[in-house]
Amino acid sequence: MTENPRTISVSGSGSAEAAPDLLTLTFGVESRRDNVAAAYGDAGKAATAVTAALRDRGVADRDITTSGLNVRAEVTWQEGQGQTVSGYLASSTLCVRIRALAASSDIIAAAVAAGGDDVRLQGLVLGFADSSSVEARAREAAWNDALNTAQHYAALAGTSLGKVISVTQQSGVQPPVPMAAMQRAAATESLSVEAGQSSMSAAIGVVWELA
Repeated sequence: MTENPRTISVSGSGSAEAAPDLLTLTFGVESRRDNVAAAYGDAGKAATAVTAALRDRGVADRDITTSGLNVRAEVTWQEGQGQTVSGYLASSTLCVRIRALAASSDIIAAAVAAGGDDVRLQGLVLGFADSSSVEARAREAAWNDALNTAQHYAALAGTSLGKVISVTQQSGVQPPVPMAAMQRAAATESLSVEAGQSSMSAAIGVVWELA
């Protein structure tokens, strides 16, 4: 019979931070009008104005995506009449990636001004155009965490670590990428976006043979 080797199994986690170089924005365009044609037409005009402003400030076509086109009737309840149509809402969503973070405040202000009252700024996320180097540092931190833990337990057991039996990348919870700080300096000035630091996390499970 072959004796099973003694092993130790531990988990490790780690994270890495870096200054983000990509800002992803979600613009919503909503036009409420008395008839379908007006709602649809005005929503299209607002969306076209927003995308034109983005392109004028250097945002590439590949970084502008339109999705979620929707047109619906809006109804209200009136006593004795039931539901009646009060108007129509046409909406769409623009997903925009801004790579020149230093100019992001001006780009956002220009887009909002171009679309007017029909524009909604729905979300903002900071991240990385190429996250591979940050991911690698997070994985290295996770490995070191697992190694330190395993060495500690092995020392407590009066032995040492042998060869690695297996390594498993786990789907640990990654903390949300921090949202940029947005501040209004004065009523006449645009919102400023502070990039700060963004982080990525990694988690692994490692099994060592005990010497």
